[in-house]
Amino acid sequence: MSASTPLDSGTADPGDRTHYLAGLDLTDRKVVLVGGGSVAQRRLPNLLAAGARVHVVALDPTPAVESTPGVTVERRAYRDGDLDGAWYVMACTDDPEVNAQVVADAEAHHTFCVRADDARYGTAVTPASGRHRDLQFGVLAGGDHRASAALRAAIGQALADGSLSVDDDAPHPPGVALVGGGPGDPDLITVRGQKLLQAADVVVADRLAPPQLLAELGPQVEIVDAAKVPYGRAMKQEAINAILVDRAQAGKFVVRLKGGDPYVYGRGFEEVQACVAAGVPVTVVPGISSPIAAPAAAGIPVTHRGVTHEVVIASGHVPPGHPDSLIDWSVLAQLRGTLVLMMAVERVDVFADALLAGGKPGGTPVAMIENASLPTQRLIRSDLANAAATAATENLRPPAIVVIGDVAGFTEISG
Repeated sequence: MSASTPLDSGTADPGDRTHYLAGLDLTDRKVVLVGGGSVAQRRLPNLLAAGARVHVVALDPTPAVESTPGVTVERRAYRDGDLDGAWYVMACTDDPEVNAQVVADAEAHHTFCVRADDARYGTAVTPASGRHRDLQFGVLAGGDHRASAALRAAIGQALADGSLSVDDDAPHPPGVALVGGGPGDPDLITVRGQKLLQAADVVVADRLAPPQLLAELGPQVEIVDAAKVPYGRAMKQEAINAILVDRAQAGKFVVRLKGGDPYVYGRGFEEVQACVAAGVPVTVVPGISSPIAAPAAAGIPVTHRGVTHEVVIASGHVPPGHPDSLIDWSVLAQLRGTLVLMMAVERVDVFADALLAGGKPGGTPVAMIENASLPTQRLIRSDLANAAATAATENLRPPAIVVIGDVAGFTEISG
């Protein structure tokens, strides 16, 4: 096989070519990737999302490429015939001669081919692409991948925050989305959650939902305060459910914005049930949950090899022995792993006493993280025997997470 390619002939600089942007329908059509490294790994998700039948030929594919569901992988060198039946080809090995041969063979098949190591010598280029709702967009910058990626990111952010609008941007269909806003820092909302929030007609917001996210909304968005203040004023759950259903049935797209994750002590499933019972379309967008994120923000891993094999998240909204309590505190006291308490600030003493009574050593490390991920975050360390006194002395206030177990004593230099 010759490594020459018709694109190398002539005197014109291949970088002078102007490309024609087009969208390819690859549904159930064969796409061949020659090479299984990082480039192939980055391209696979979009190809699979487009419905392509992806075949990878590579001497040493990465584990991520080899284990990607829906991809056929052959661990061998590229050879004649590999492009038979292909509608689209990507040459992404680290061998320029092989890539050149793949381009030449693809051209002989009248099949467009991307050459990853030198885009100028392929017959197609991959744009930096993005998505906003049902809109797809792509950027080409004459082979300057950094420039195209930077512009793609800028366009995506502008579309998300509303500074760039689409004239015929259709409103989101009526319904409800339960969106987890994360532990507090507005940057920790998921990309999908941010997009749905920007599309909302109505936002029903919890007290712990990042307030900066609400400040970014336009004046046309109705914001409903559904705050539940600990041991204080709170909107009844039935009233929240009614608002979600009422606004959606009035033709609005409603985002129920919560702190953390909707299904971790967020009563999210109750709201899903209310919407389903009323025939309202509902979707759930998971969020970064504070029982995991708060310790991480304070430099504490909830698991660590050789130290803990379990993490238990427990609610502190009722004390041990209360008729409504579903927790066996004597069992929790016997755990060797990590215990994370939520909504426990006002009862650190009774929970500590219950664990001590169940046999947990008084020297067990305790970390209390207040306002996790925010500029006002505080980390307070103690042990189980002194946790209540420390919380009182330090005036621990909600929202706060209490972490109990060996990992609570870790620092970034822990061995």
